[in-house]
Amino acid sequence: MGDPVTEYSARLQQQELEIRSLSAEIQGLRNPTAETPRLDELRNENCRLRYRINVLKRGLQEGPPPSPPPSTAMTNINQRLQQVFGDAIRAACPQLDRPPVSVTPNQQAKFGDYQCNSAMAMAQMLKMKGIKANPREIAEKIMENLPDNDVIQKTEIAGPGFINIHLKKTFVSKLLSSLLVNGVQPPPLTSRKKVVVDFSSPNIAKEMHVGHLRSTIIGESMCRLFEFLGHDVLRLNHVGDWGTQFGMLIAHLQDQFPDYLRESPPIGDLQAFYKESKKRFDEDENFKKRAYQCVVKLQSKDPDFIKGWNLICDVSRKEFQKVYECLDVSIVERGESFYQELMMDVVKELEDKGLLLDEDGRRLLFVPGQSIPLTVVKSDGGFTYDTSDLAALRQRLQGEKADIIIYVVDNGQGTHFQVVFAAAQMIGWYDPQVTRVEHAGFGVVLGEDKKKFKTRSGDTVRLKDLLDEGLRRSMDKLKEKQRDKVLTPEELLKAQRSVAFGCIKYADLSHNRINDYVFSFDKMLDDRGNTAAYLLYALTRIRSIARLANVDEAALRAAAASGPVVLEHDKEWKLGKVILRFPEVLNKMADDLLLHTLCDFLYELATTFTEFYDSCYCVEKDRQTGDVLKVNMWRLLLCEAAAAVMAKGFDILGINPVSRM
Repeated sequence: MGDPVTEYSARLQQQELEIRSLSAEIQGLRNPTAETPRLDELRNENCRLRYRINVLKRGLQEGPPPSPPPSTAMTNINQRLQQVFGDAIRAACPQLDRPPVSVTPNQQAKFGDYQCNSAMAMAQMLKMKGIKANPREIAEKIMENLPDNDVIQKTEIAGPGFINIHLKKTFVSKLLSSLLVNGVQPPPLTSRKKVVVDFSSPNIAKEMHVGHLRSTIIGESMCRLFEFLGHDVLRLNHVGDWGTQFGMLIAHLQDQFPDYLRESPPIGDLQAFYKESKKRFDEDENFKKRAYQCVVKLQSKDPDFIKGWNLICDVSRKEFQKVYECLDVSIVERGESFYQELMMDVVKELEDKGLLLDEDGRRLLFVPGQSIPLTVVKSDGGFTYDTSDLAALRQRLQGEKADIIIYVVDNGQGTHFQVVFAAAQMIGWYDPQVTRVEHAGFGVVLGEDKKKFKTRSGDTVRLKDLLDEGLRRSMDKLKEKQRDKVLTPEELLKAQRSVAFGCIKYADLSHNRINDYVFSFDKMLDDRGNTAAYLLYALTRIRSIARLANVDEAALRAAAASGPVVLEHDKEWKLGKVILRFPEVLNKMADDLLLHTLCDFLYELATTFTEFYDSCYCVEKDRQTGDVLKVNMWRLLLCEAAAAVMAKGFDILGINPVSRM
């Protein structure tokens, strides 16, 4: 096989020659709408080849990724089947260019484990080429061309051309044994990428409220996902720490605490401090003028004003950190102040490229295809959120050299980010075929009245108050279940935090982030259904089985290393296959950034385990004495595999289970 970069480059040059030829032909016809399907096809191929070449070149430069070796990485069974069926599909229909390869898990066990649904789409593609084809006949050809493999036990055609796939038990058993011996490892990584995730983003001098909850929880979980997959992740907290409001705050600080340069003032309640200064700013013209003067001093980096600004920022950071510690969130602060000089660089670049237009004293950037322009410079010469977001994106692309940039910001900012991303592409900062820049939007948190979540007085709910209420309610729940009678005080406190913060996180993450969701402590603390409370209890129960059987970790490790896991009972087989879907779930989430998929998987795993445990004894005890009479080691190993995958899933969601609950 030749050098792939050379091969793709040659194909790219040939495609570009054909594109130029067809474009010239169309121009000659003086009909700009007469572009042929072949031209569209070549352009799409051209984009794919450019992307592929860049990936290959980056891979050659970076060398092998620091992911687990193939012997320890968890196999994505769906991807493995796609490789096998991809070869068969191309051999069955060589006249089709890039035929679809569609493999999905089967919803009903009686029809097999997976299903290939490509034949119907291939029949349509052949029909468009003027070739009559029956989907069932295509499915038969695909099956005839399946290469030798260690995955598939048998295949059969169903309906109009579905191919049902039955897995080999030896294949599944080997994968389970590998999981038990090597631990839960990520699937193989083709190339390690630099991932930047922008999330949380509170404003200095204002308390974090329920509106920051979703961004903080979703963003942290996305970071944990990409880190587990083996990528280099930078968590960024784009806090609001610059602008007119700081002139207002510093002017108020000077009046209230004139000795603030020598002695730290007691401004612990920044929310009240902010409200006082805002009231003066709105009502007192002299104060407003002085506030603007303070802004000028701050922007000119006057040492006294920088000290006052730092003081306000430090008080805020301490309050933010209390929330981050509760939620087990790790994040690097990089506020708007970081980008001040970079914004001037952005303006200069846009001016040099002749991209800015003057309108009523403002400097605007119009992006083709976008309904609204970006305001890069205000009429008073100041910058805007548009400017800082452009500067931040440019720094992440050029300074951090990010391959993937994700903005975890509410859905209301969707149009804004659409214009910013389109502008960055127009300017030439990145190619979407090479670099992934995405807005992971989310809905709002609603109260049980289906309206925006607020306190009874109508104020926004403070995030710290919400977390404290969660702690109180989780302790009530634990005492209701009489856990305080069996747990030590230290264990009870750990269980309280695990249940409170785990339930708050899971209630958010288990919903599709795109939609709004109703916040209800009663529902999230319910130990029935798809809740963190149910899953935490389920994991504790699974982990206790080996302990009750008096089997230690050394014995389990020795059994796992002795040979493939035996899967004789239908419920053993079903549980084993669910456990091994974990890599598929992770890869899917990395593609679509929808974390509720993992929550659905964990719930399915827990319920499938319950079916298994109800039907298959793991430990047989004497009913009179309680002595262990018999232990089924293979089933204990299935318990351990289920617990290990569940625990790793919790870790990605940012939930900390405890050993006893």
